[in-house]
Amino acid sequence: MSSSREIVLTSSPDGPITAYDIFSGTTLARFSGSRSPRHGLVLAGKAYIAASHISSATASGSIHLYNWWSSTAFHHLPVPEPVAPLAATPDGSFLFAGGVSGNVYALSIPSGNILKSFPAHTKPVSCLTISNDGSLLISGGDDGTILVVPIFQLVDQTTDGNCSDFMLHSFVAHEGPVTAITCIGFCHHIVISCSTDCTCKLWSLLDGTNLRKITFPCAISRIALDPTGTEFYAAGADGSIYKGFLKVGSRKQVSRMLELAILADKHGGAIISVVVMNAGKNLVSAAEDGRVYLWEVERGQVIMVLGNNMESISDLVVASGIGDARRQGVRVGDNMNKSVGGGIVLSGKEFTRSVKDTVEIEDVLSVAAKDRSKAIDMLESAIGVYERLLELILKEARGGTSKNSHEDNGDM
Repeated sequence: MSSSREIVLTSSPDGPITAYDIFSGTTLARFSGSRSPRHGLVLAGKAYIAASHISSATASGSIHLYNWWSSTAFHHLPVPEPVAPLAATPDGSFLFAGGVSGNVYALSIPSGNILKSFPAHTKPVSCLTISNDGSLLISGGDDGTILVVPIFQLVDQTTDGNCSDFMLHSFVAHEGPVTAITCIGFCHHIVISCSTDCTCKLWSLLDGTNLRKITFPCAISRIALDPTGTEFYAAGADGSIYKGFLKVGSRKQVSRMLELAILADKHGGAIISVVVMNAGKNLVSAAEDGRVYLWEVERGQVIMVLGNNMESISDLVVASGIGDARRQGVRVGDNMNKSVGGGIVLSGKEFTRSVKDTVEIEDVLSVAAKDRSKAIDMLESAIGVYERLLELILKEARGGTSKNSHEDNGDM
């Protein structure tokens, strides 16, 4: 396993958010108080976990914000309506939420201030994602459409006006609700969308062109790509994971792109999420039956099963590329015996101090980065002034030389 520990988190409409060390099977923490719908769990940068919450008593909606060292939400972000899908910018500064009315909301984190909202779809927003380069917000709706918006338009409070003014694209993608959108590559802006209409489609976001259509025997809830973007794994409503190819090495292998393989083991319910992890060596999948499977990709077999059949799972995310577990305030082997509000707070002063130290270091580095940026701006400004002064000095020198030359000619 890589030195950067990967932590699996699952949410539920019936119970807490649970964090697992997937390779040991250890339950690391439970974050209480959220009843989260489909696609309602997201990592907001390195510091926060955000979860959509729908009150069982009033059916009102909110977003719960957690940090890694407490089992209870430290902030409840109010929203005008129940929201389900969430997406966050990589730095964790902004959060986007899709409402049942079809509206999309842009919020600042951690304040929760709503910066902008706009009608994105005519039916509930079903999924949200951010392009791999962090520049675009892409939403899918139960109306079968996909909408693409530049993120800077949503977080810039100085820009007002009609939503059509800052929409990049909006097009009909599927005959049924869009269940997920996955970005391919870093800057090519190609995505693959999934739907209840039993198809997945590749799209160019530059002009909304459909590049390819893949048909399945059932509805697909999500697609995960291997690190090379060559193979995909589709989460089926029939409990199966389907494997296929997005590209092949030669023309002789083109026929392979039309083939679909089914991994041997099967979930007992519809699969709601599948994620590639551990540098492509493993898959992790979660189903509505409450089970989480860890797969070995090379053999296509399940090597560990987590969870139980009592709590339904609504979403699964993997915290990766964010340093080791200690940096997140989660440590394998900590004594988890302190319960607060039905959730588990990881005990031990060491990891709490470690997280606080990390936050303080990041604050110092942030200030240093700002100071460096300011120093560079001042240096560039000074260089510009010196260049102008040099031009004036040279101009003056040339003028003086020319004047002296004329005087010398007059004396002769």
